[in-house]
Amino acid sequence: MFRYDPDLLTAVRSTPQSVADVIQTMQAIDRICIDGDGLKWFNGLYLQVTEAVRDRIAAGGFTNLAWLADLDVYFAAFYFQALEANLSGQGAPGCWQAMLQCRAQAAVARIQFALAGMNAHINHDLPMALVKTCETSGSYPAHGGPQYADFTGLNTTLDSLIESAKRTLNVRLLGDSLPPVSQLEDRVAAWSVAAAREAAWTNGEVLWVLRDSPPLLARFQDTLDGLTALASKTLLVPVPLALAVSGQDS
Repeated sequence: MFRYDPDLLTAVRSTPQSVADVIQTMQAIDRICIDGDGLKWFNGLYLQVTEAVRDRIAAGGFTNLAWLADLDVYFAAFYFQALEANLSGQGAPGCWQAMLQCRAQAAVARIQFALAGMNAHINHDLPMALVKTCETSGSYPAHGGPQYADFTGLNTTLDSLIESAKRTLNVRLLGDSLPPVSQLEDRVAAWSVAAAREAAWTNGEVLWVLRDSPPLLARFQDTLDGLTALASKTLLVPVPLALAVSGQDS
């Protein structure tokens, strides 16, 4: 789709081992992508989130620092894997394809790309990252447990970053202004990072229970991907030029 896609593919092929590795890869993606690439705006928002997590870990702001750091790394790896699969033609999950296939669509706002990426990553990838982190650490994704407290403790910081993005990224992909369009405003306003992360934790608990039932586990993951893809497509509905003119005239 973009001439620099081979460079992106190279950037995401290495598996991160630390939060610093995650940030380094995201910074590489940011340097490679032009403003007219919707991926840049999701990646930029995710980079801010990851830097906030890094700073809080460094300040000792979690009960279980190692668990939170591992979750951050495993979580980011799912994003890099989805991007690698898409760029190499292997087929990313449908929820990621919804965003990645329209990276150059100028009628879509930057905030739409950012939130569609967050939607795919949180609603689809985060439950699987939770399971992997718990398996690695020998813990259990207990609702209300210490890991859950660390997990939800991030919500205020994330909400602040998302709300800031809703203001600063509320322009078309190429930076031109959007007209007042209530449908777009409603879609953006309705997306809540705290609600998405709460659902992700619950779905992580479900995936944990289904580990011993592979066929049912696979069906549940397919359903989760399908529902998340539908939400992403809803977030990515373009604002047509005709509608923009109409909105300006009204």
